Amino acid sequence: MLITGFPAGWLQCNCYVLAPSQGADAIIVDPGQKAMPRLRKILDENRLTPAAVLLTHGHIDHVWSAQKVADTYGCPAFIHPEDRAMLKDPIKGFGPRLAQLAVGVMFTEPRQVVELDRDGDKIELGGMTVTVDHTPGHTRGSVTFRVAGGQERSDSGMSWANGPAEMAFTGDTLFKKSIGRTDLEGGSGRDLYTSIVEKLLVLDDSTVVLPGHGEKTTIGAERRTNPFLEGL
Repeated sequence: MLITGFPAGWLQCNCYVLAPSQGADAIIVDPGQKAMPRLRKILDENRLTPAAVLLTHGHIDHVWSAQKVADTYGCPAFIHPEDRAMLKDPIKGFGPRLAQLAVGVMFTEPRQVVELDRDGDKIELGGMTVTVDHTPGHTRGSVTFRVAGGQERSDSGMSWANGPAEMAFTGDTLFKKSIGRTDLEGGSGRDLYTSIVEKLLVLDDSTVVLPGHGEKTTIGAERRTNPFLEGL
């Protein structure tokens, strides 16, 4: 598997591209603001054709370019039904400041939307198996996507290297030495901790966490060093 990623937009949301090999179908995870130019470059350089857009949740920084990417390449966007309404109103719950910054931006659903309504479901996309774990807390419809690992690089020119046995795209549920905020609409501290304990901390320590913001980490590292997880 090939994987690359880059932070997109002024909120620096990590957008990821996965593919079983060059010249194959690809999965796009969380295409944020102004993600399209860098995405197109990665896709063209590796001769990749998007098969799906996967959305960890419905906040604006994660879905900003979802409709454009999905409709441009004619592929479906996958999102949990609890967050689907945010495809049309992704700034709901963020407050007036963010709404002011987004004035003039109109959001619509992609032409093809698939609801991720079965916790633990496995879906086959572009020759890859993706496990979908419902991990509410940051939003009601937050999910984590898990895939088997392979080769990995950053979009900053680093070379390909051996990847992990499993990768978890955690969105804004779990970060390196931090966890997602729960003070926005649909957030719940109780649900967030339950999701982390029951869905993430049960994973192998070697599982690489690819979060919605910031650097990658591992489940083992967060188990040992994340101050928000002490005692869990």
